[in-house]
Amino acid sequence: MPGIAPGISAEISIIVSDKDTASTYGSGLLPVYATPALVGLMEGAAVKALEGRLPESQTTVGGRIDVRHLAATPVGMHVRARAELAEIEGRRLIFRVEAWDEAEKIGEATHERFIVDQEKFLARANAKAGQQT
Repeated sequence: MPGIAPGISAEISIIVSDKDTASTYGSGLLPVYATPALVGLMEGAAVKALEGRLPESQTTVGGRIDVRHLAATPVGMHVRARAELAEIEGRRLIFRVEAWDEAEKIGEATHERFIVDQEKFLARANAKAGQQT
């Protein structure tokens, strides 16, 4: 795959808002950065690392993420995630991802993505609507 090789990386960041909290997601009761929001940020960093590196007919989809949420982050604090491609196994891409807030490392993950043909993938997904019983 031209342009895709171990070592490519990207970083993205946000400022934690009320919409990013565990109490809003329903994943907890406290107004701190939610694990589901952290997962989304980590996946977003992996997607960004692949930006412009695949043919227009292809994209990637997440298949697995093994995440450790290490520390709580309050609303208003800056959070960043960095994903680095560690391995390629055919269509399977394995990323190592870390996240930090302004004070400390808050998360780490191994994330698998799969290269897919967009049209075929969507056709299979949309076919499910016709299979409902």
